[in-house]
Amino acid sequence: QVQLVESGGGSVQAGGSLRLSCSASGNTYNNARMGWFRQTPGKEREGVACIDNRGNTTYADSVQGRFTISQDNAKNTLYLQMNSLKPEDTDTYYCALGRPGSLCYSFWYRRLEYWGQGTQVTVSS
Repeated sequence: QVQLVESGGGSVQAGGSLRLSCSASGNTYNNARMGWFRQTPGKEREGVACIDNRGNTTYADSVQGRFTISQDNAKNTLYLQMNSLKPEDTDTYYCALGRPGSLCYSFWYRRLEYWGQGTQVTVSS
């Protein structure tokens, strides 16, 4: 089992920045894709950003150029730097981990092994 715990969410005005962190513990492994998705109950999940062990990254069109995903394998931590935030970025953000050997691709967020409890991000206009 792997436990993922997100932190760093909060409230910010439009144009501001937040940095989300995700700490992994338990039977962790590094040779898999990790990412952030966001979801509101009743709405479709959106894959925000993904990174894999080949260094590939993918971003949703809606956040391209504003968000940056990174990871520190030594600390088992995943990050999401969010700049130029917009009210439409308001959502619950989840950290996720794929199967060993998994890579980032267009619909990476539909096949996940683990995800956290989520952290709320609220952007006011």
